Amino acid sequence: MRKQPEITEKTKQSFISVFCELYCQKPIEKITVQEIANKSGYNRSTFYQYFSDVYDLLRFVENDILDFIREKLINTEQVDTKPRDLLLLFEEKGAYLNALLGDYGNIRFIEKLKGEFFSDEQKYCFPKDSLVTPYLLEFHLSTSFSLLRLWQRRQKDLPPDELIGLIDKLFTSGISSVVKNS
Repeated sequence: MRKQPEITEKTKQSFISVFCELYCQKPIEKITVQEIANKSGYNRSTFYQYFSDVYDLLRFVENDILDFIREKLINTEQVDTKPRDLLLLFEEKGAYLNALLGDYGNIRFIEKLKGEFFSDEQKYCFPKDSLVTPYLLEFHLSTSFSLLRLWQRRQKDLPPDELIGLIDKLFTSGISSVVKNS
């Protein structure tokens, strides 16, 4: 008997959604296949038809995000990734990113994300071959990710354009320029 693709995808997405929800609440070591299956409304054997274990599910989610970003960059033929692009990513893949970049997320994923898509100092007009360039790049990327995570946790309490303007102003003019205008 053949499975129907739409049912198969719905089942898989259910496991992914529950996993992301749990991963936002606790470390991966505390998440069990049984818990994911129960919350998804399926049994463990169904889970194992899609994933070998919780870590396999985590790898799937991480790779799905990385593939999604690659596809977006290819389709838009962009060479310059800006905070607006990160914001759009949070809009489209917010549940995944909340889990992966959340309090229990894996630092290796963040480093992989930064290294693969955001590590070119020439994109950011940083001095080439300077000892401070890696520090400037890390500051820029870490701050952008942190502000986007905060925005997600605060249920997107600022309009997207206002958040992008704030990030841009912080980088171009510093904190004091924002404090003066508040």
